[in-house]
Amino acid sequence: MRCNKLHRTTTEAHKHKRNSPKEKAFKLGISHSLIVAVLALTSHWSINFACAFSFVRSRGPTIALTMAAKEDSVNAGDKGRLLVSKFSSIGFSKSDGSNVRLILASQSPRRREILDMMGLTGRYTVNPSPLDESALQRELAAQPNLSPEEYARTLAEHKAQALGVEMVTTSSSEETEVTLILGSDTIVDLDGAILEKPVDESDARSMLGRLSGNWHKVHTGVAIYGLGLDDNQQPKLLTSFTDTARVKFADLTQKDISSYVSTGEPMDKAGSYGIQGVGGQLVEMIEGDFFAVMGLPMHTLSRELSRAIMLLDAK
Repeated sequence: MRCNKLHRTTTEAHKHKRNSPKEKAFKLGISHSLIVAVLALTSHWSINFACAFSFVRSRGPTIALTMAAKEDSVNAGDKGRLLVSKFSSIGFSKSDGSNVRLILASQSPRRREILDMMGLTGRYTVNPSPLDESALQRELAAQPNLSPEEYARTLAEHKAQALGVEMVTTSSSEETEVTLILGSDTIVDLDGAILEKPVDESDARSMLGRLSGNWHKVHTGVAIYGLGLDDNQQPKLLTSFTDTARVKFADLTQKDISSYVSTGEPMDKAGSYGIQGVGGQLVEMIEGDFFAVMGLPMHTLSRELSRAIMLLDAK
């Protein structure tokens, strides 16, 4: 009798537990999660099967439904996060229907090539910075606590700012229009040692010998200054950043090095090589943005230029 009574009591407790609000909520969560997984496979949501399954297995419907809601919100009110959505805002002057001028403060053909690949052909002008780069490099090199990342970003900022100041001092009515000035600098970092452009062929061979068989970092600093934002007319820093990629060189023979140097390609390149040219043969692998190594990190630049334009539009 006592055993039967104990059995009934235990069974009833178990039934009560299975039908408790907590248990019902758990079952409902699992059901919703399975629905989310099916919808992820059959609808427009950009949630892959692995993600959907992980929601079912781990935390139930909350994350999945929140993500879907956020995505729907973004799709409904998104103004575009990348520069491709702002092409109509960029041009030479207001007379062509645009409201922002873009100037590249560099004479680098590689940076022009990247901007052209981004779809900006005919939408920007080139005006090399008047900055005394060598003097600034010597000044920065004398600062022992300055990291290579900060070094590249600082050079980029000074290049863009120097052009902005020059434009203000020689301003015309056209140059008082809202303008974005893009400055950039790329350096090679080998175990903390900064490798700039070689001074001669011997220097280039020495750099390539040090890079041979080793990993190194390539830092590209980028700065965007705004001009004509207010009555003050002084250039204002809108954003600056450094994008870093890791590069692994193959083991090079002396013949490989001397033959590459004889092409003349290394002489205007940081670290004495160009990944987008003949020098690409020296590279065994890369971790990070290829375009950062080439001279301008395309995706990050696209995002930051878009933000800068949105900031100007909001004024």
